[in-house]
Amino acid sequence: MPSVPSPAPDRWSLTSWFSAFGAPDYLAFKDALAADLATPPPPDSSLPTAVAAFESLSVRLGHLSAFLGCLSADNAADSAVKRDEAWLATLDASFSKRRASLQASLAALDDDAFASLLLAPDCKDASFAISRLRTAGRHQMDTPREALAADLNVDGIHAWGRLYDTLTGKMTFSMPFPDGHSESIPMARRRALMADPDRRLRAAAFLHGQQPFLDHADTLAAALNGIAGTRLTLYKNRGIPHFLDAPLFDGALSRDTLDAMLSAIVDNADLPRRAIRLAAKHQGTPALAFYDLEAPQIPAPASESLTWQQACETVSSAFHKAYPRLGDYFDSMLRNSWIEAQPRPGKRPGAFCTGSLLKREERVYMTWNGTVHDMVTLAHEAGHAWHSCVLRSARPMAAEYPMTLAETASNFGEMILLDGLMKSPDLTPAVRQWLLDQELLRAHAYLLNIPMRYEFERSFYEARSLGEVSAEDLSKLMEQAQRKLYGDTLLPDGTDPMFWASKMHFFITGVSFYNFPYVFGYLLSQALFARFHEEGPAFLPRYEAFLALTGSASCESAARQTLGADITKPDFWANAVRAISPTLSAAGA
Repeated sequence: MPSVPSPAPDRWSLTSWFSAFGAPDYLAFKDALAADLATPPPPDSSLPTAVAAFESLSVRLGHLSAFLGCLSADNAADSAVKRDEAWLATLDASFSKRRASLQASLAALDDDAFASLLLAPDCKDASFAISRLRTAGRHQMDTPREALAADLNVDGIHAWGRLYDTLTGKMTFSMPFPDGHSESIPMARRRALMADPDRRLRAAAFLHGQQPFLDHADTLAAALNGIAGTRLTLYKNRGIPHFLDAPLFDGALSRDTLDAMLSAIVDNADLPRRAIRLAAKHQGTPALAFYDLEAPQIPAPASESLTWQQACETVSSAFHKAYPRLGDYFDSMLRNSWIEAQPRPGKRPGAFCTGSLLKREERVYMTWNGTVHDMVTLAHEAGHAWHSCVLRSARPMAAEYPMTLAETASNFGEMILLDGLMKSPDLTPAVRQWLLDQELLRAHAYLLNIPMRYEFERSFYEARSLGEVSAEDLSKLMEQAQRKLYGDTLLPDGTDPMFWASKMHFFITGVSFYNFPYVFGYLLSQALFARFHEEGPAFLPRYEAFLALTGSASCESAARQTLGADITKPDFWANAVRAISPTLSAAGA
């Protein structure tokens, strides 16, 4: 039975990680980590010993990074934390060199020697992770050049990303409001205005917010070309034949699976387009403009009476009814003060789940504003945390899962809550219609908008491999991608050619193609939840077996071993896309 504490804590505690920022245990941990990273492995150390040392450094570095990330989100103005985050970036560069050296040593082994290595006690239960390090080692430069690349990246590719963050962080635009007054709007507020129910506000935010991106188009194009150009040069020198090979490797995904998923989306694009057509009907327009895509068509229900306590109890109840083990875990998160939700000035916007493999603990960050949407966010992030919890018994090298699989459990948790809400006898018609509208927004975001970003990025990298791409040509590629995915659901003048400049994800330097993993996670969770509906509680042990494999198997292998599914086939993905049909029908689309 649910056992949510009353009152439910809305502040997290990090004292099990460090007693405090700047405390003796924190400073000692920093000093020891820096010293160990600065000390090269003994020349006579064995490879199994090197693997174990690498794993230990990775866990400690991740622990410190998670702690600082929590503090930084908790108080975005804390300059001391920011200084330590900057210092940590230098440790990351040192760790990259250590990883490159280990990868080179593993790549130098012949198959027999590598098979023997995997039998060593220090390598037990880590064969998948070690094999991936070896594969990466076969596609890297010699150690001195990899070390140089790690150093140059700080002031090279990552500098382009920092330029984008700095430039866009300072952007403002003058926006006239419907009542006649004008305001200077920070760019960070633009997206929220473009999701406002008032179409006049959305249009004004879109049109006037375009100008700073147009003014800086050449600078932003130079940054995007610099990021992609650096990657392509490194791929060439590392013997990586195609620009998709690296993100696919990072995602533990095959090209066959990616192509099957995207072809299924394109072939079934009319399903999510039905959601957009319904939105246009509600709005009274023949189609939508790009600035209409994130706007709810059903007014949000009144939220004044929804307290944090009520939200925690609702999430707990939904979890317990459908998935008792998840419910028990969620309750324990509250009892242990692992969730940060208190609304107060100085917090960074957004929500995330993080954790420490050193302490085997998870943390969830969000800001509670009393809305149903916030409650859904709570369930989503709790799903992330449960994924990590399921992997606690694995050694650290087998507990780190790729981005492709990271969104599966979070979406699953979200769907459990939404399904519970939809079945509740207390659900009002207004909340029901709003929830359906939110699901339609998610459907076309994951099945049209994010695949559109992939289509743009793929065509951009093809063009960039032949030379620099101008701002004008970037806008043409973006418009082509939007027309391909959205078809006639966008008005003739309703595209956003400058989306390449305004979307921060294209300028993330730590990972390329920050798009298809989200589609993968969304659709896989749809398929998993459909199985859950068919099989009931008997499915949950297989679901947990799937989660447990995410750190020690490829996406294809994990799905095949636990679900008996072949995700390289378009039919699997087509069925996942079609899983949104009941929601479309219920909403009248």
